[in-house]
Amino acid sequence: MDWLTTVDHKKIGILYLLAGGLFFLVGGLEAILIRAQLMYPDQKLFIGDTFNQLTTMHGTTMIFLAAMPLLFAFMNAVVPLQIGARDVAFPFLNSLGFWLFFFGGVLLNTSWFLGGAPNAGWTAYAPLSTIIDPTGQFHGVDFYVLGLQIAGIGTLIGGINFLVTIINMRAPGMTYMRMPMFTWTVFVTSLIICFAFPVITVALIELMFDRLFHGAFFEAARGGNSVLWEHLFWIFGHPEVYILILPAFGIISEIVSTFSRKRLFGYSSMVFATVLIGFLGFMVWVHHMFTTGLGPVGNSIFAIATMAIAVPTGVKIFNWLFTLWGGNIRFTVANLFATAFIPTFVMGGVTGVMLAVPAADFQYHDTYFVVAHFHYVIVGGLIFSVFAGLYYWWPKMFGMLLSEGLGKVHFWLFFIGFHLTFFPQHFLGLMGLPRRYFTYMPGFDLEVGNFVSTIGAFMQGLATIVFIINILVSMRKPKTAGNDPWDARTLEWTIPSPAPEYNFKQTPLVRGLDALWKEKMAGNKEMTPAEPVGPIHMPSPSLIPIIMSIGLFIAGYGFIYHNYYVVVAGMLLTIVAMFCRSIFDDHGWHIEPSELEDKKGGHH
Repeated sequence: MDWLTTVDHKKIGILYLLAGGLFFLVGGLEAILIRAQLMYPDQKLFIGDTFNQLTTMHGTTMIFLAAMPLLFAFMNAVVPLQIGARDVAFPFLNSLGFWLFFFGGVLLNTSWFLGGAPNAGWTAYAPLSTIIDPTGQFHGVDFYVLGLQIAGIGTLIGGINFLVTIINMRAPGMTYMRMPMFTWTVFVTSLIICFAFPVITVALIELMFDRLFHGAFFEAARGGNSVLWEHLFWIFGHPEVYILILPAFGIISEIVSTFSRKRLFGYSSMVFATVLIGFLGFMVWVHHMFTTGLGPVGNSIFAIATMAIAVPTGVKIFNWLFTLWGGNIRFTVANLFATAFIPTFVMGGVTGVMLAVPAADFQYHDTYFVVAHFHYVIVGGLIFSVFAGLYYWWPKMFGMLLSEGLGKVHFWLFFIGFHLTFFPQHFLGLMGLPRRYFTYMPGFDLEVGNFVSTIGAFMQGLATIVFIINILVSMRKPKTAGNDPWDARTLEWTIPSPAPEYNFKQTPLVRGLDALWKEKMAGNKEMTPAEPVGPIHMPSPSLIPIIMSIGLFIAGYGFIYHNYYVVVAGMLLTIVAMFCRSIFDDHGWHIEPSELEDKKGGHH
């Protein structure tokens, strides 16, 4: 019950981690099945529509249900601690955001058992996604539309929450230019979420009208425009890439700086580059559509914008290299993943600049070259940094260290497996293998690349199993972590691990960038408090978020199966829960100073 009703950001972070991890395993399994089908020419394991469902669900699950929540796990677990806050600005909304995402993801995945998963590709291009099964048996794309709408509301709520938290709840002395780099990236990411997610919401509602109520937004035969969907999807979809990668940049910045025992090189240029990426990210979406015939002027403008966004990203790469340069580097598992991230991400970035050339894009478009490019950015960038962040912040989240030995096995298996999987795909693409095809002919020199690629995918699967074993082994014999196991630089390492319910007994006073390091250098054992010890106000746990989410979950099935009694029932449940939330005042409760902690640091 405690976990179902919690509004504590640290517990919600762990819930995001569990849910995102679960969907990551599902998406990974789908990837391995895709690669198994393509291991040899003319295989008959998963063909036709089954393969389309696998590719669609793999992409959708990994982007929306694995990558996003894993980042939200870090945002929840770390950001309030880094800025010296007791919680996020809206603890109730934080809980609601998680449950909406979770039930949206569950709704989408139940499609496998209810007649088939969505099969129109994870980008759901019209007119593929507007085809309605005349027999009424197949509802795959309806699951996509409703599952992503429910999950998307949750993400939008989360973005607003973190924006307000970072603006309003920083500890005294923590000016914007003293915020840790991870907090900065989350700040810009939250801004992007607030502008990008409404666009996909509108697009999904229009697609829902086309599918359920015979609308005509995207159907050319009825006066609609199928290219309109591409515009709406990518106006959201390209900023989404930066929503994913910016927090990853923040994680890498924290880790590289900690394990080089140096201040992050060029902090202010890093901040500026982050803001610039967030800004330019909205000006490049048409590079996904160079082949739709928008004409040379449009293509040229977006080509230039796309090349321009490589500049602030390059600034970051050099800043990480200069942070490592001359540093006292320790290669813990977290730092192995962080340093491996740098060259891998550069490779993904270089192919991105190649794709920014419209004339060349006509050759690359919809081939495995594109698949290789974005997996180098998303897996080699995002997933590497997620693993780095897990090894780094695990002690803060769970109070124990993960095994470094097993971690190194995990790292090398994953690193080698990753490059084996995606490096050959560049060449397969240039040799003409289109993406999303379930078979290929023998005799076109495509066998070796596909075989190597599949072996790499199995290695990545094995690496993930090693990571799970590492977690289980570490839980069996926990190596307890102190406040600051890494000799780190930021505020989250000033409090016990795992953090107490109220985070900080007294709000700390921040005297500079890398607040904890500043105090260490001054010879102080702990942070100077900014306030006397007093009663701490805590929000009450609540069952309302999960009830509201279940209501929308039920209504989703009603829409999919055209049963409007079920829709009304689900919506009523949600509205009644909202009404209760509005009518009954939640005053929370207080922790008195006498209860705070005894000398051993135990909880009240």
